[in-house]
Amino acid sequence: MPRLAHNGPVNDLDPLAAFAALRTGEGGALLASLASYDPAQELSVATRLRRDHPAALVSAALGQARLRQRAVAKFGQDDAHRMFFTPNGVEQSTRRSVAEHRAARFAALGVRSVADLCSGIGGDAIALARAGIAVLAVDRDPLTAEAARANAEALGLSNLIEVRCADVTDVDTSSYDAVFADPARRGGRGRIFDPEAYSPPLSWAVGAARARPHAALKVAPGIPHEAVPEGAEAEWISDGGDVKEAVLWFGTAPSAVRATLLPGPHTLTGRGLPNPPVRPVGRYLYEPDGAAIRAHLVAEVAEDVSGGLVDETIAYITSDELRPTPYATAYEISDELPFNMKKLKALLREREVGNLTVKKRGSAVEPEEVRRKVKPQGRNAATVFLTRVAGAPTMLIGRPAQEAGP
Repeated sequence: MPRLAHNGPVNDLDPLAAFAALRTGEGGALLASLASYDPAQELSVATRLRRDHPAALVSAALGQARLRQRAVAKFGQDDAHRMFFTPNGVEQSTRRSVAEHRAARFAALGVRSVADLCSGIGGDAIALARAGIAVLAVDRDPLTAEAARANAEALGLSNLIEVRCADVTDVDTSSYDAVFADPARRGGRGRIFDPEAYSPPLSWAVGAARARPHAALKVAPGIPHEAVPEGAEAEWISDGGDVKEAVLWFGTAPSAVRATLLPGPHTLTGRGLPNPPVRPVGRYLYEPDGAAIRAHLVAEVAEDVSGGLVDETIAYITSDELRPTPYATAYEISDELPFNMKKLKALLREREVGNLTVKKRGSAVEPEEVRRKVKPQGRNAATVFLTRVAGAPTMLIGRPAQEAGP
């Protein structure tokens, strides 16, 4: 490794050497001092630190500090400021809450060891180990594997996590209870939508999954239902209302479809229902969670709230009853109008609406365009839905049901 003494070479550290430098006593102390630094002040901070530390080490530490700050949203303050990240690792790693949910499912299946293929910086391996499961974490990128190894050590999990830098297609998984695979879904041109263009391809991952008693494959939430392998359970997961991923499970409930909402978890399982009927707009409008929509479980949500669709092509449910459900957000509807921006502006002015939320489904009009044209002003709040009702462009005005009066 290049010398880090103040009079030695400082500007030619390769990524692995720079990463190793961060794990020295000097690097660790420098990182700790940057836990709450303001990136807007980076130039002055860097200038100050370079008086006492090698420039390359300062640069590496500042880069890692920025990554740790970004990672707080996924891993929480405590873990993020002890862990090590790569730029891709922050973007592509599993959110802690989602990884913990998956680890809990593996543990409930009686799984005691997992081969984590395409492990990245170790987000899933950490959750599995914390659930008491021994993990082999495999990634072919040397820097990423080093980050996973460092994270296992930093979080006190080295006794349960073995990290191996290798091509996952060369790994023998026969001694493990289960396989978890997270194929790369990004390439040089951005996101990859064809599952066979994943790295490794989905077909290879399915073969690896079928070779063990239990397995889970992380895939993009936009995976077509027809691409789900025969006999696999498909689970779509949202966290805080945002759809994060889909998972294909093997050795669980064959061909089942489910939507899981975090925190909770709340899990809705498909019941094989026909499409809900289309009906007139009632007192309440339900906006299903994205995981329920992706899982094609809108019919199940509609049945649970005694509702129907406002349009056969739109995932908005309407009902005359208010039934609390974790799988949809309910709004009380006060007005139903044909789409007309002038009428909307007049109505909002009459109601003194200044806090306007605009939602759309089945409309080409953008929410920002609506706000710009209606210029909301006043002390009241409202939600406007731009959608279709029985095929006709329509505006529905209301507010969240929990805010509505009796």
